[in-house]
Amino acid sequence: MTLPIQIAPSVLPADFAELGKAVRDLESAGVDLIQWDVMDGQFVPNLTFGPDVIAAARKHCSVPFEAHLMVLTPDVMAEQYVKAGCSRLIVHAEACTHLHRTLANIRNMGATAGVALNPATPASAIEHVLDLVDMVLVMTVNPGFGGQSYISTMEPKIREVRNMIEAAGLGDAVHLEVDGGISATTVAGAASAGANVLIAGSALFKHPGGLEAAVTEIRANATAAFRAA
Repeated sequence: MTLPIQIAPSVLPADFAELGKAVRDLESAGVDLIQWDVMDGQFVPNLTFGPDVIAAARKHCSVPFEAHLMVLTPDVMAEQYVKAGCSRLIVHAEACTHLHRTLANIRNMGATAGVALNPATPASAIEHVLDLVDMVLVMTVNPGFGGQSYISTMEPKIREVRNMIEAAGLGDAVHLEVDGGISATTVAGAASAGANVLIAGSALFKHPGGLEAAVTEIRANATAAFRAA
């Protein structure tokens, strides 16, 4: 497996009045991509970013954007987020009546597709769509709010998904992402279980050394754990 470790910040803790500056600062800090947590107030109890907000921020940096669609109607909303500049859309298995069709439609729009699993959802829910995605996201918190504590009991599921990807012969094609409570102290558990893309929010924006120090520390700890696994 040759997939790299990637640090992908959530902009949820950023100052929403300064999102252009926030994405520029994150790019300068050395992140690999930026994740937009799109919440609709129905699938999760919060409201966040519409496509116009993301499109406005898109011109302020060059790293890829992905949209994590925590919404009840991903099929209705997907195209707007692709047009806003998101090169990957992540949908929840729990929100898609016809998950295979939803993922295929996203690919037909010219984006890559990812699928997310809430903590209570078994890994088996995405076993038969791995050929349609370039990423699986295992949630290590219940989605809806930033700043939650990492659920370490998700690590066996992370390992199960990694083994599933490898068994399908997709180890160099499908990334495994974790989101929720990731910090310099929790990242090793996720990475040693097989995750190579780490979403961090509060741990980046609240780091006493600043964004670059936070990115460097999390990347180093993740890389060491991932290689040792």
